[in-house]
Amino acid sequence: MNKTDTSHHDERIANMSFASVYPHYVTKVEKKGRTKEELHEVIEWLTGYDENKLNELIEQKVNFKDFFENANLNENAHLITGVICGYRVEEITNPTTQQCRYLDKLVDELAKGKKMEKILRQP
Repeated sequence: MNKTDTSHHDERIANMSFASVYPHYVTKVEKKGRTKEELHEVIEWLTGYDENKLNELIEQKVNFKDFFENANLNENAHLITGVICGYRVEEITNPTTQQCRYLDKLVDELAKGKKMEKILRQP
């Protein structure tokens, strides 16, 4: 299978609710000694959503498609590169899947102890 072709799970990711995945992000970073506040900082950097908006989206149980369609994606998001879940994020062609994997990659880097200024890519 071509590792840039994510079509077999694009729809599943698009329809998955952000609220269902969010607690896993929190658990992952806290287990590694990072904080929910740092997680929110990373999410806000990527999406533009502050904590209040994030809580609202969680309550509304929005899916990832709507979550990212309404986000103000950071202009430096394209600088997020590397492999997550076996896929090279910069090569994923479906926008929602790619943006979801961007978020996964940032959460992963946070959990791995990467410095915040490295996670929040500056050109």
